[in-house]
Amino acid sequence: MNTHGAPAGLVQTFSAQGHGANEKIGIILVHGFTGSPASMRPWAEFLNGRGYTVRVPLLPGHGTQPSDLNKVKWQEWPACVEAVLEELSQKCDVIFMCGLSMGGGTTLHVTEKHQSKLRGIILVNPMIHVPAVPVPLAWVLSRLQKMRKSVGDDIKRPGITEWGYDALPVLGAYELIKMLKVTRDKLGEITLPVQLFHSVDDHTLTVSNTEIVMKGISSTNKNRIELTNSYHVATLDYDAELIFQNSLTFIESLTRNS
Repeated sequence: MNTHGAPAGLVQTFSAQGHGANEKIGIILVHGFTGSPASMRPWAEFLNGRGYTVRVPLLPGHGTQPSDLNKVKWQEWPACVEAVLEELSQKCDVIFMCGLSMGGGTTLHVTEKHQSKLRGIILVNPMIHVPAVPVPLAWVLSRLQKMRKSVGDDIKRPGITEWGYDALPVLGAYELIKMLKVTRDKLGEITLPVQLFHSVDDHTLTVSNTEIVMKGISSTNKNRIELTNSYHVATLDYDAELIFQNSLTFIESLTRNS
């Protein structure tokens, strides 16, 4: 797994204008840690094909080389998404946000700050903590080692890649754990409708991440769908169509009168 050799533009920010009745409905899709927009591109294209305006930002420190992710402060990730949210707010009447893994954690963080600008959020195997690795321990580990083995491309389908990094930047992971701690502490502030997809066989994140999110948010409209034929990067796996179709149903249910 590496960003080198990826098809042109696949690991870069993706933007597509909508059309027809759904043109003024914007959807932001946020990729995971060490991943790239490639993991969200098929989903974005599916939604854009149904008229929605879509944005898939390349998060800071991604899409280049692993060492760049050791130079990023966690605040840069939500700031990147917030900039896209602000841009879409000028063009769209309704906005949804979707997040995969760390992108789910980032989506939750941005939602806590900008709930009034969003109609609902969709999470796929969202990340909210790393069991047994509190912030102080993450700091120590980041001082002992710069890189660890990659956690990416946990995909059941053979021959599929998210075109992410082939190493795990430990300083970047420390920043990620800090962001998740801040985000987890404010989960209760979220009251928006939430659709969550969880892979039963996820080799990257423990199920406790999904359980913490579902229990922690205050949303009355919250639903969890289990994915039985996908690993962590489910947006590129066998259950992708199930995610796409159910997310479309979720969005339509909240925009029928818009």
